[in-house]
Amino acid sequence: MKKYLEENQKLWDEWASFHPDSKFYNMESFLNGQTTLKEIEMGALGDVKGKRLLHLQCHFGQDTLSWSRLGAKTTGVDFSATAIETARQLNRQLGLDALFIQSDIQSLKGKLEGQYDIVFTSYGVLTWLPGLQPWAEVIRHYLKPGGVFLLVEFHPAFMMFDLESGHPAYSYFYEEAPLETEINGHSYAGEYEAGASHKEYTWQHNLSDITMALLDAGLALKEFREYDFSPYNCWPEMEEIAPDRFRSKKLPGAPHLFSLRMEG
Repeated sequence: MKKYLEENQKLWDEWASFHPDSKFYNMESFLNGQTTLKEIEMGALGDVKGKRLLHLQCHFGQDTLSWSRLGAKTTGVDFSATAIETARQLNRQLGLDALFIQSDIQSLKGKLEGQYDIVFTSYGVLTWLPGLQPWAEVIRHYLKPGGVFLLVEFHPAFMMFDLESGHPAYSYFYEEAPLETEINGHSYAGEYEAGASHKEYTWQHNLSDITMALLDAGLALKEFREYDFSPYNCWPEMEEIAPDRFRSKKLPGAPHLFSLRMEG
């Protein structure tokens, strides 16, 4: 597992060097006040003013800082040192008071104290976790009694398919051995001038495993929803059906996203 984590960190460090300047992340609009949060998470959490919010796998911090702009006292965590340094620079540039910590999920307990009213994570996070139990235990550890955990994620059924062809390509169920992919000069945010090629290692987690890991950790399920669109145009063969709503041309009736809202 150490090898997989180290390779993924190298990949995300490279992506974090490219992503802030990409069209996908639209940094100019963000710096001018545009939120990067989407209607699903904003609707699920409502007013966050004055609440302590922990954002796990925050990348270079745009969503974390968007929550700060809404009045939350935020802490963002990511395993990429490059991403965290960018997040800290943005925090200073915007005059906000977010805290950013570089850590993988399993090592967080030794680096962060206290508990939070909200723990939040979203969009493309679970596939990088080799196991869900440690992740769920960290969430429970940092969530105040009665606090809210919100996950918004790409649907594991959607992730079974090759979206260029629409054909099944991956197992729906967890396999201990990760999927290994060669990455050179591209990410979901576009193409860039790459350094050395990298391997990425990812894992598939089905809905029952995700939900049960959180329930077994002691959280209570309050709301589960599924959505037939993505707010991001980050997959092949997508079409925009409404502002910030993209649907696969190959899988128009498939669930694209799901959300879980749970309480501590």
